[in-house]
This record gives sequence, C-alpha cells and structure tokens, in this order.
Amino acid sequence: MAQLSQKEFQRAIALLAGEMGLQRLRDRFVQLNALVTRRKVASAEALADQLYMLSAGLRRQVPATYAFHHLWTESVNAKLGEEGEKQLETLAEAVNACLGEKDDLLAEKSAELDAALAAYERALSAAVGSEMARMDMLMKAVPDIAEKLRAAPPASSAPDAPPSDPHSAS
Repeated sequence: MAQLSQKEFQRAIALLAGEMGLQRLRDRFVQLNALVTRRKVASAEALADQLYMLSAGLRRQVPATYAFHHLWTESVNAKLGEEGEKQLETLAEAVNACLGEKDDLLAEKSAELDAALAAYERALSAAVGSEMARMDMLMKAVPDIAEKLRAAPPASSAPDAPPSDPHSAS
C-alpha cells in the first residue's frame, strides 16, 4: 500500500468533512478512540494534521489509523453499494494482472495497465466523485502504481456532482 503525503491526507480529511460535516467527523473520530479531546476543531486541515501526527502518516497501527480507514471505507462503500463493489473487484483484478510477483510494474503490460487503471477510475468516479476516487485509488495502490497515479492527470472527467438535466424546468 502506498503512503499518503500530509497534503494528500489533508485533502482526504477535507473530503470526509465535506461529506459529513467537520464537527460530526471529529465526533466520529472521538467515538472510535482516535482522539481523546472533545474540543471542537477549527478546520479540516487542523484535524488532518492532528490525525496525521497521531498515526505517523497512517503507518502506525493505532486507533487514529484504524478510525480513518474505517470512516473512509464506510463513506466509499455507502456510495458504491454491493453491485459497485463487485464491479470494482473485477476491474481491480485487471489492474493486478498487470503487476509482477512482487507488485512491480510489468513493462510489457504498460498499455493494459493504463487502460485498466482508467476503467477502474471511471467506474469509481461515477459512484463517489473524481477527487474521492483518485484518493481512494492512491490509498489502495502499491507504491509503483501510486507514483504513476500521482504523475498522471485524473482519467475521469466526470464531475463530482451529477450534471443538471438541461431539459428540466427551472
């Protein structure tokens, strides 16, 4: 699994805060024993910095790490649904087929990998939005794929919100 930078982690917390509200998100972290203080936080960035330090960038196996992964997965899975999860598993198998025994990129399967990653990102973006999809992919990716994702623009041009129907009455 790739490690998120502090800036990427801040963005992930901001996305979660946008989903459920900053104080509610903080309350959920308190309920999951990731935080010991009940004081309100001033911003998503402050909450992210605190959690990043407690979890050593999600590298330590501590309540803050578990709580973050739990809340993130809960948020993504709620949007995906069971059918969406099955579809993503199939698409993930196509990505994994392009990796070597030690999760290294196989040069001869570069084009297949690019296509598989784009298909996975499009499917995930359709359910959770492009920013959350990219962040989820970074969290789940092996280091070589994470670097590839960071270097490339998002494959999906799908907006985070559903487009409005031009035929609907205003």
